[in-house]
Amino acid sequence: MRVNKKYSCLPAEEKGIHIINIRAIEDIGYDQHESTLLNSLSKNPDADCKYGLYFRDGKRKVDYILVYHYKKSSAGRMLTRRVHHNDSSARSTKQDQPLPGKGAQLEMGESEAHVDYHEDDKRFRREEYEGNLVEAGLELEHDEDTKIHGIGFVKIHAPWNVLCREAEFLKLKMPTKKMYQINQTHGLLKKINSVIQKITEPIQPKVAEHKPQTVKRLSYPFSREKQHLFDLSDKDSFFDSKTRSTIVYEILKRTTCTKAKYSMGITSLLANGVYSAAYPLHDGDYEGENVEPNDRKLLCEEWASYGVFYKYQPIDLVRKYFGEKIGLYFAWLGVYTQMLIPASIVGIIVFLYGCATVDENIPSMEMCDERNNITMCPLCDRTCSYWKMSSACATARASHLFDNPATVFFSVFMALWAATFMEHWKRKQMRLNYRWDLTGFEEEEDHPRAEYEAKVLEKSLRKEHKHKETDKEKLTWKDRFPAYLTNFVGIIFMVGLTFAIVFGVIIYRISTAAALAISSTPSGRSSVRVTVTATAVIINLVVIIILDEVYGCIARWLTQIEVPKTDKNFEERLIFKAFLLKFVNAYTPIFYVAFFKGRFVGRPGDYVYIFHSFRMEECAPGGCLMELCIQLSIIMLGKQLIQNNLFEIGIPKMKKFIRYMKLKRRRSLDHEEHMKKKQRYEVDYNLEPFAGLTPEYMEMIIQFGFVTLFVASFPLAPLFALLNNIIEIRLDAKKFVTELRRPVAVRAKDIGIWYNILRGIGKLAVIINAFVISFTSDFIPRLVYLYMYSENGTMHGFVNHTLSSFNVSDFQAGTAPNDPMDLGYEVQICRYKDYREPPWSENKYDISKDFWAVLAARLAFVIVFQNLVMFMSEFVDWIIPDIPKDISQQIHKEKVLMVEVFMREEQGKLQMLETWKDKKKGENCNNHSPRLSRSRSGSLSSCHSYPLEV
Repeated sequence: MRVNKKYSCLPAEEKGIHIINIRAIEDIGYDQHESTLLNSLSKNPDADCKYGLYFRDGKRKVDYILVYHYKKSSAGRMLTRRVHHNDSSARSTKQDQPLPGKGAQLEMGESEAHVDYHEDDKRFRREEYEGNLVEAGLELEHDEDTKIHGIGFVKIHAPWNVLCREAEFLKLKMPTKKMYQINQTHGLLKKINSVIQKITEPIQPKVAEHKPQTVKRLSYPFSREKQHLFDLSDKDSFFDSKTRSTIVYEILKRTTCTKAKYSMGITSLLANGVYSAAYPLHDGDYEGENVEPNDRKLLCEEWASYGVFYKYQPIDLVRKYFGEKIGLYFAWLGVYTQMLIPASIVGIIVFLYGCATVDENIPSMEMCDERNNITMCPLCDRTCSYWKMSSACATARASHLFDNPATVFFSVFMALWAATFMEHWKRKQMRLNYRWDLTGFEEEEDHPRAEYEAKVLEKSLRKEHKHKETDKEKLTWKDRFPAYLTNFVGIIFMVGLTFAIVFGVIIYRISTAAALAISSTPSGRSSVRVTVTATAVIINLVVIIILDEVYGCIARWLTQIEVPKTDKNFEERLIFKAFLLKFVNAYTPIFYVAFFKGRFVGRPGDYVYIFHSFRMEECAPGGCLMELCIQLSIIMLGKQLIQNNLFEIGIPKMKKFIRYMKLKRRRSLDHEEHMKKKQRYEVDYNLEPFAGLTPEYMEMIIQFGFVTLFVASFPLAPLFALLNNIIEIRLDAKKFVTELRRPVAVRAKDIGIWYNILRGIGKLAVIINAFVISFTSDFIPRLVYLYMYSENGTMHGFVNHTLSSFNVSDFQAGTAPNDPMDLGYEVQICRYKDYREPPWSENKYDISKDFWAVLAARLAFVIVFQNLVMFMSEFVDWIIPDIPKDISQQIHKEKVLMVEVFMREEQGKLQMLETWKDKKKGENCNNHSPRLSRSRSGSLSSCHSYPLEV
C-alpha cells in the first residue's frame, strides 16, 4: 500500500518517546549544530500541512477522510508477532519486549481472543480495501497519533490523472476557455433593472459569486482528449474541493472488498463497523483570530448569521461549497419564503377587515343582544342546565374575524398563489440549471446499496447450493412480498393508532366538559368551551410531536426491510411513507374539527351517544370555524416553535455538550495532548454526521399544508410561516456550516419527489377550502337566508332562522337537567342549532326543507368553487412558461457556440493535415531516387502513393 513512509505512525508503545529520523536529517546535506537541531525540532509540523488540510508534505490536498477504531494493545501484540515472524534485527529491541512472558501472553490471548479476532478481521478488510484504493490511483496517508485516543484516520488524495479520468467518467461539465456575452436587457427594462439593483443593493450578500455577471464561460463535459479546450493554467483550482470530494466518493463506492460480507463499496464497510465514518473536510475554521479566508468563513459571515436575516442568500456560494442538491433546497426555501410575503400581506388585510366589520356584523350583534332572551338547550345530560345565547357573545364576535366574505376571496387568492409559486419555482430552477451548467444533466442509475447486494448474494448462494446456477440474480416482487405485506399492515396500524388517539382526545373533551359544567361558579361555566378546547389542543400537540419522531423511525425501518436497490429508490420510498404517516398525524385532529364535529350529534331527546354514556360534542352557536382556527394556530405554532426550532437548536447543543464533556475527561488525563491544536479532520469528526435533507423538506412541506389546506379558517397562517422561515433559513444555514460534517456534494437538477408532493397539496387545498367554506363556516347559510328567506334583504333574523325549537317535556328519561330553574324561571321551549320542524308541527323534529335548500347550495358551491379555481390555476400554469425566454435563448446560444468551437477545431485539424500532406509530398518528390522511377509517370505515381499510405 502506498503511504507516506517518512511520516508513518509509530507503534503505540513508542509514542511516549520522540524519535528523530536520522536519515531524514542526513538528507539535508550538512551537519547541524546541536542548537540548530533543537530549533528545527521546535517547528510545528502541523502548520506546514495547515492542520490537516494537506498531507504531511504540505503539497497534496486531503480530499476525503476515513475513520476507524483500533485497540492499542492488540496493535502492539500484532506488531510483536510481525517482528518475530520477519526476524528483523534492525528494529529496536524495545519492540521485542511488549509482553512479560509466554505464559502471560497465552493467558491474555485466551481472554481477549474473541475481541482480537474481530479487530484483526476489520484490520484485514481495511488493508485490502485501502490496497484496492491505491490500485485505483488514490494516495493514502495514515494518522493514529491524534488527540482522540483509539481513533485512526486515513487521509485520501486524488492526483490529477485520477481527477481527469473520473471527471470524464462522470461527464462533469467544466468551464472552457471560450467566453461569451450574456444577453442584456435594453431600453425601459434595462432602466427598471438598474433601479431595482440600486434599491436592493443593501440586502445583497457581499459575495463575489452573487454579483450579476455579463459574461459566462462555455461549459463542456470534461474529456482528456480535449484538454486543450479547458483553462488548465491553475490545475490546483480547476477542480474545486466539492468536485474533488465527489470524485473520491464515487471511487470509494465502487471499490470492492471481497473479505467483507458485502462486496460493494464504502457503505457496506461503514455498516459493518470496519470504518466508523467517512466524510470530506471543511475548508477551514469559521471563527477565531488569524483565520485564513475561506468559503466556510464567508458563508458563516454572509449567510449563517442571524444578523443578515434581511439579505438574500448567496445561493451560488452555497452550491459551490455544498453541491447542487443542498443548493437547490436552500434556493427553494428562499423562493417559498419570498412568495409568503404577498400572501402574508393579503392575510393581514383580510384579518383587519374582519376586525373592522365586527361591530357591523348583524348575526353576532343579535347573538350578543340580551333582549332577544333566547334560551338554549343543555350542552350535556343532567349536570348541564339551560343557558342564554348571549353568554356566547365573545365566541360569536371572534368567529367573525375569520368567518367573513373576505375569507372566501382569500381562499381563491391562496389557490392561485400556490399555482403561481410552483410556476415561479420551475422558472427559478431553470435559471439555476443554466447558471450551474446542469441543462443537459441526466441522473444515471446509482450503485446498488450494500443491503441490496447482500440480499442478492444470499439469494444466489441459495440457488447455487440447490441448482448449481451462477446467473446474475436480482430481487423480484416475490422476494419482497413479505416486506410489502409488513409495510401495508404497519401503515394501516399506524393510521389506526392516530385515529384511536384522536378518538381518545374526543372522549377527554366530552368528559371534561361534563365535569366542568358541574362547577357552581358562573365564570367556570362560561369558560368551559375555551378551557376544553385549549387543553385538548395542547394534548394533541404533544401527541403529534411524539408520534412524529416515532413515525419517522418506523418509516425508515419499513423502507429498510423492502431493500430498495439504489439510494435514490430508498430515499423516494422513505419520503412517501414518512410524509403519509406525518400528514395523517398532523392533520387528523384538524380534519375532525373541520368536517366531523357537530355533524353527528342528533337532537335533544334523541342524542347520539358513545359507549352509551358520552354524548357527542356540538359546535358553538357561532359555528366550529373559531375552534378550527384555535386548533390550527396552536398546532402550527407549537410544531414550529418546539419541534422545528427548539429541537433543532437544543438537541445539537446537548449532543455537542456531551461530546465536549467526554473530550474534557480525556484531555484531563494528558495535559500535553490538550495543548496541541487539533487537526482539521479531528475537529470535523466531532461534528454531527449529515443525515440527509428529508427532515428539512418534511417540516417545510407540512408547514406548506398548514398555509394552504385550511387557510380559509386562519388567514394569518402565511404570516406565521414567514416569520418562522426567516429564522429557519439562518438556523439551517448555521447548522450546515458550523454543526454538521461537510456532506458529499450531490448533483441534482430539481428537488425530486418533493415537487410532486407540493403539487398534490396544492390540488388538495382547493378541495378542502371549498368544503371548509361551504360546510364549516356559515357563509352559505347566510347567502341562502339573504336571497331566499330575508324579508327586507338584510341579515336581521338570521340567528333565529338557524335555530330549531324543542319542547322540554320530550326529554328522554334521566336526561333532563337536574336544576331546571337555574336561570330563575321555568323553561318550556329551548332552542338548538339545526334545521328541523318545530314540536307543534305534524312531523315534529324531522329535517325541514330549509336543510335541503342549504345542503344543495353547499354542494353547488363546492362544485363551482373547485372547478373555477382549478381552471384558474391551470390557466396560470399555462400562461407562465416553464423556461424563461432569456434562458432558452442563452441555452440555444451555448449550443451554437459549442458547434462553432468544434467546427473551428475540425477545420484547424484539416488545415494542419493538408499542410502536413503537402510538406511530406514535396519532401518525397525531391528525395526520390531515379532508379526507382524510370519514367515521369512512375515518379508521379510514387509521389502520390506516400500520402495515401499514411
